[in-house]
Amino acid sequence: QFAKPNEKSIDYPDMAKEAGQKALADAGIPYSAVKQACVGYVYGDSTCGQRAIYHGLGLTGIPIINVNNNCATGSTALFMARQLVEGGLADCVLALGFERMAKGSLASGFSDRTNPMDKHLEIMINKYGLASAPVAPQMFANAGKEHMEKYGTNPEYFAKIAWKNHSHSTNNPYSQFQKEYTLDEVLHSRKIFDFLTVLQCCPTSNGAAAAILASEEFVKRHQLQPQAVEILAQVMATDYPSTFEENSCMKMVGYDMTKKAAEKCFEQAGLKPTDVDVIELHDCFSVNEFITYEALGLCPEGEACDLIDRGDNTYGGKWVINPSGGLISKGHPLGATGLAQCAELCWQLRGLAGRRQVPGAKVALQHNLGLGGAVVVTLY
Repeated sequence: QFAKPNEKSIDYPDMAKEAGQKALADAGIPYSAVKQACVGYVYGDSTCGQRAIYHGLGLTGIPIINVNNNCATGSTALFMARQLVEGGLADCVLALGFERMAKGSLASGFSDRTNPMDKHLEIMINKYGLASAPVAPQMFANAGKEHMEKYGTNPEYFAKIAWKNHSHSTNNPYSQFQKEYTLDEVLHSRKIFDFLTVLQCCPTSNGAAAAILASEEFVKRHQLQPQAVEILAQVMATDYPSTFEENSCMKMVGYDMTKKAAEKCFEQAGLKPTDVDVIELHDCFSVNEFITYEALGLCPEGEACDLIDRGDNTYGGKWVINPSGGLISKGHPLGATGLAQCAELCWQLRGLAGRRQVPGAKVALQHNLGLGGAVVVTLY
């Protein structure tokens, strides 16, 4: 379960142990069957990945690769693990992600060297300036402001997304928040920056998640076909020149990365957005879920409001988006997020999601974004 950080929080080896052991139990295999491990975290010393695995799962001498890719860390570990299997270098790989975070807004860990986000920030400062407020909400709020200026978008639609995700989370026992709010409560909760209120922002969180990736031959050998979920396509992208050259806050927060990764992913799988049933996407702020609808091709640019009005982002609509509650309500322990999205979609496709089950879910889409930057789009 994702949880609010506090002094009494369990430490990362215990979180990782629980997630790793549950993933192995779900797959019905011992840790000795795992040939490599990709372990993601952002806030921790070097080789936390080894410490997380050694005494909770085993000491088998396998390669353990530590992964740090901002908010896309979990899905980057997933991406690396898939490549190892697809490339024939290992037939069974563990992807594990965890985070133990500090309270409050994200802050840089170093003040004596170049901030990797400095060029991204320049775009926002040139366009809208810099306020004395946490930087991440400013970046995404300004992307929302740009959408409002371009398409006349009413910011109430951003709040509608948070309202929907908080509602979904009431059925997720792993979610940090499981309380339902009215739209009015979302709109009038404490302001973080401009129109973004606290209920439209993901919280800092502690948590862990894990997935076992295996070759088709391994799956057959261990008779795992009834529960195996296939990765149909997966694409990771980083920033393009448009991020920095077009004076756009939407592109600065990853719009083009997402758009191009999604297009490539659908092309690889031979599918289109209308073939998808259930989606877990990166709603670090309500604005990002909103603009991601358009970047993923769920609707034409400038028409996300119509998608929301039709109810096409929740139960009974074309897609159920963030049935887990998303980052806004489930929580956002950076290293675990991408793998928690993966776990949720596997449960959905296997019909094991309980009260939040999407009826007849057959195809799933995952989107995990890290500013700085990376995005991973996966089709299952």
